[in-house]
Amino acid sequence: MEWEIPPAAKIGVTLAAAVLVGLTTWATTESRGPAHERPRPEPGTMPPDQWPPVPEHFTGRAEALAELREVFAARRGSTDLSPPLVVSVYGRGGVGKSALMTRFGQEVAGWFPDGRLYADLRGGVDASVRPEEVLIGFLRALDVRLTTDPGGLEELRKLWLTWTKGRRILIGLDNAHDAEQVKPLIPAEPGCAVLVTSRSPLFLNGTHDTRLGEFSEAHGVELLARLAGGARIVEDLEAAKEVVRLCDYLPLAINICGGRLATREQWTMREMASRLADKRRILDLLQVAPTVDKSVRASVQLSYDDCTGVQRRLLRLLSALTAPDVPGWVAGELLDVSGLDGADQLEALMDAQLAECSGTDQTGTMRYRLHDLVRVFAAELAEQDEPDRRRAAIERVLHGYRRRAEEAAQNRWPQDWSRGGRRSGADGQLRAGDWLNAERLSLIAMIHLAHQLRLWELTWGLARAFCSLCHSLRAYWADWAVVAELGREAAEKTGDRRSLAIALLDAAAVHGGLGLRRQALEESERALAIFGELGETWWAARAMRTIGMTLFSDGHLDRAQDFLTGAITAFKGEDDLWWMARTQRNLAEMRMAERRTEEARELLEDALEVFKREGNRYSEAQTLRVYGEVLAAQARGEYRHGDHRAAANLFTRAGFSLDRAGEMFKQRGELWEEARCLRAAGEVGDPDNGLRELEYVRRAEEILAALADSWGVARTAVSAGRALARLGRIEEAERELRRAVRGFEELDDRWWMARSLRYLGEAHLNAGGHGAAVEPLEQAREIYRSLGNEAGMRRTLELLRRAASST
Repeated sequence: MEWEIPPAAKIGVTLAAAVLVGLTTWATTESRGPAHERPRPEPGTMPPDQWPPVPEHFTGRAEALAELREVFAARRGSTDLSPPLVVSVYGRGGVGKSALMTRFGQEVAGWFPDGRLYADLRGGVDASVRPEEVLIGFLRALDVRLTTDPGGLEELRKLWLTWTKGRRILIGLDNAHDAEQVKPLIPAEPGCAVLVTSRSPLFLNGTHDTRLGEFSEAHGVELLARLAGGARIVEDLEAAKEVVRLCDYLPLAINICGGRLATREQWTMREMASRLADKRRILDLLQVAPTVDKSVRASVQLSYDDCTGVQRRLLRLLSALTAPDVPGWVAGELLDVSGLDGADQLEALMDAQLAECSGTDQTGTMRYRLHDLVRVFAAELAEQDEPDRRRAAIERVLHGYRRRAEEAAQNRWPQDWSRGGRRSGADGQLRAGDWLNAERLSLIAMIHLAHQLRLWELTWGLARAFCSLCHSLRAYWADWAVVAELGREAAEKTGDRRSLAIALLDAAAVHGGLGLRRQALEESERALAIFGELGETWWAARAMRTIGMTLFSDGHLDRAQDFLTGAITAFKGEDDLWWMARTQRNLAEMRMAERRTEEARELLEDALEVFKREGNRYSEAQTLRVYGEVLAAQARGEYRHGDHRAAANLFTRAGFSLDRAGEMFKQRGELWEEARCLRAAGEVGDPDNGLRELEYVRRAEEILAALADSWGVARTAVSAGRALARLGRIEEAERELRRAVRGFEELDDRWWMARSLRYLGEAHLNAGGHGAAVEPLEQAREIYRSLGNEAGMRRTLELLRRAASST
């Protein structure tokens, strides 16, 4: 028997599909002998057509319809021995499975000349229609005269197979509960086809299963426009998108909203969005009547009622977690069982279409999420749970996150956690980075949840681990700043002064990196005072280093030197060679800024020896970068003095050092550090390599922009401006340097504002634009004066004198 797909019909349809349930009583007519002896209907009689109409505003689903067409077309080569085609469409309640089935059933109607039979298998409240009832209804529709009691399911099944033999009938089975309900209703005739809808996959043998998901934003807005009118969408498209999002992209919910808007002309789209945003009322708003086809709450309740007690409890507990998604072990903690057992219960919620798998994260871990409206439904029910038991479950999850976050942070940067800490190796560090990338949003949600529950020690512990990870990765700056403040506040609440001082250092690190140096200085100075009172000499040395680096970044080099040298001495006394060498590298960077490059080289060579001996390749690469920068500075000095041969040698060595450092970071996936190496390579200043250096800078900015490092982007704009100036492209250079000034102004980084303006004035001078140089140089001098930065003032005055002497 050959199958073909008829041309798609242009069908007008209504909002809600009408349903016809299988008959629930035995029926008898005039006796004409035993059931199995009854003749077939007379030829030429009208074939039965129980198919419900398609919703009038049927929208989208082009991909699902195409898949169904492909499946039906594949039956063209079927034989008389082939089983009938059975297609199962499953998905969460309200997603539009029935509408899709009726729509496709209309499309292929012409290829089932012997009729279309339909039954809603859901039945009444807390009940499903028995297959016996459906079979009686189908047999009667085929004009089978049941004059005697045909017996039970087995006898009815035999009649069904007899009366469908040789026929081509399309059978629609809507809202199936399980496979056992469906199996007896599948005919044996290859000319027949069965379309089944259900919330969970039925796992029937030989069935083509397709999951129907939620609408896309575009299709949701299109449906809303058809219902509420296109003018409303045009008036406020963003509000319409918000309505669709708050409806969880669920067609049932969007239908209800559209219907409400259609009957309330005074409501704007923004008004509807505002009402939906109230989680206490959203499910009431998304209900026309307390039936599954007119209420989101009733639709979800049906799936909830099918779950076990453990699964229901898990769903209610999950609603308390505001994380966008979670791994399976979280369910184990909520239920106080193993992670695997918890994941099994999550899988059961997936089968019930109450949860879904949001994908596999960077660590290879499956992640799960609740549908938004399901979360609201579960949260309503959770209000009846015992508060202490609920809180204990949440605390288990928070402790689980703290353990994992601290493990990741200590693997990533052990020196941040204890004196003499050692890295576990590159693999552990990479895993830590992947873990944070996977868990960042969920971890932040857990920190906020702990804070909301006033679990101060847990809040501080989670925040400490998050800040350590962000600091070592130099990533997620905005999140880092928010969490650092939560950690500081939580530490204050605990009354633990040591925790408070550590939290202050965490805050100083992110604020300093964002250019908020006054705030960073206050925080680190306060931390130093507390550590001093507590006799925490190792932590005090770390606070000294932070103060020194903050002062250096703010241009106060003399004061910075005192704190950095003091920290080096303190770390040496603590026998912490790693922190001693790191601080030596920081001091070398300051010496380079002071143009004391020989001292900088000596400090860096000592630090390199320590890191190589310790096998710390990450810190070795960082030090190689600074070493390359020092060599480049020396090369530029030799070039200015006319020794081009010595300069060429130093330029080569600088490039080699920076390339090596950059490659080491690239191999480890350290994007921020790789960008710093690229930027340094773009600042070498080799006159024979100008275009390549500009390309390095551009690549660095792309990476930093992707990492949302606004300070790094502004800093790289400085590098781009200077590279362009060396190429003689002064107008482009000015644009870049002005962009840097604006960026630093937004970050309130006045020292780098002054440096950017000074570089701009220098660029104009070198290009012969002496008049154009004066304004930025005067601005730079005023900023340096306000900062008390004498070194910056001296350099700016030298440039101003050059400008004056040339006019």
